[in-house]
Amino acid sequence: ALVLLGLHKLLPFTQTTACDVYCANLKTCFIIDIVFLLSITITAITTVKETPITRKEAGDEEDNEGRSSGRAFFAELVMAFKTLKKPMWFLLLVTCLNWMAWFPFLLYDTDWMGAEVYGGKVKGSASQQKLYDEGVRAGALGLMINSIVLAFASLGLEPVSRLIGGVKNMWGVVNLILAACLAATVWVTKVAEAWRGEHGPQILTPPPTSIKTSALALFGLLGIPLAVTFSIPFALASIYCSEEGGGQGLSLGVLNLSIVIPQMIISVISGPIDAAFGGGNLPAFVLGSILAAISALLAIFALPNPKTQLPLNSTGMAGAH
Repeated sequence: ALVLLGLHKLLPFTQTTACDVYCANLKTCFIIDIVFLLSITITAITTVKETPITRKEAGDEEDNEGRSSGRAFFAELVMAFKTLKKPMWFLLLVTCLNWMAWFPFLLYDTDWMGAEVYGGKVKGSASQQKLYDEGVRAGALGLMINSIVLAFASLGLEPVSRLIGGVKNMWGVVNLILAACLAATVWVTKVAEAWRGEHGPQILTPPPTSIKTSALALFGLLGIPLAVTFSIPFALASIYCSEEGGGQGLSLGVLNLSIVIPQMIISVISGPIDAAFGGGNLPAFVLGSILAAISALLAIFALPNPKTQLPLNSTGMAGAH
């Protein structure tokens, strides 16, 4: 919506006096999403055949569930943690640190482009606000590049994991890439600030192509570890469950907790951390870089090596929350 400024022209009625170009583009995206969801839902309902459950079968299932699941939700959750094997505990720890590393960038990537790479301000003059908008649009372009790289990287996960000794080693290597990219945001920011310093504080033009290209390259490179983050933890959870025992569905549910809880923690602490170091997004990014490096070392040296390296498409992976 931010990159394709003419998207709203497909649906001209979306632009009104109260809804400018950016608002109209976003509204158009929502309408397109609704159409896609409706078409997919209707296609699934009309083409997928299923055997209806009889009333007797449904009644028997409810009786069985009533006898076996009478305990409260939190009791079930505590029991799930008690029955986890050692490999799953290590997996939860690495996943937790990995997402704590990721989330600052996922929260503030476009703001970083607008404020620190382009030098714009949300509450500045009209020219500063325009510069910030251009930076945010460049960040949206970076996210699109990130998604494209992620898609192609996903195709190569299995052969690459075999070359470097398994999925846990690959997870560690790409976490090092994540740490390096997050640390490199400091370098890109300092280069952009130095360029603005050479041309005077009154400069209100986008940074040169070399700086923009460097920033977009970081977005692209981050697509590689993101592809692994969206798949390998769930593959490892499936492998550990098949080797050590335990319910796969329950393990994947607990794994999702190690994703969601770190996100909430980072959402709370990232703002105060940035403010404590003078504002800007770099303090949270540096924290993410450190956590990514720690998670990389734990993935390589602490995660148990699966006894059998199953193909990634046969482990019954589930998506994240």
